[in-house]
Amino acid sequence: MDKHYVFDTSAFLTLTRNEQGSDAVARLLSLARQKKTVIYVSFVTFTEIYYTVCQAQGEDEAREAVSLINTLSIEKVHSSDVLALSAGRIKAHHRLSVADAFVAATAFLKKSILVHKDPEFEPLSPDLPMIILPYK
Repeated sequence: MDKHYVFDTSAFLTLTRNEQGSDAVARLLSLARQKKTVIYVSFVTFTEIYYTVCQAQGEDEAREAVSLINTLSIEKVHSSDVLALSAGRIKAHHRLSVADAFVAATAFLKKSILVHKDPEFEPLSPDLPMIILPYK
């Protein structure tokens, strides 16, 4: 179990929308379920999933989406001073949203591969290893 991953919100949305790349996300989740890898998820990802689903489908569906993610074999990464300062450093030097800065900081601190489909992350490569899912 030498590779760990951080899922951006876009990875979960790719899976739930059955978009191109959903097979890769499902495969990694299967490996995590088998304890063959670890998937980390930033606290901010739960916020993004909630509001994205809430805006599109309503609060009941948003709560259901978050509940579903909580059943997966993932490890939540909560905020801390170290994480906040790392996200701040990333935000200061790159054109990312604050949420994306937290996701990237999580990947850096956990020495993990970031799984996403958001072009805003690309300037962080090659310093941050990534699996880039197909863009829409």
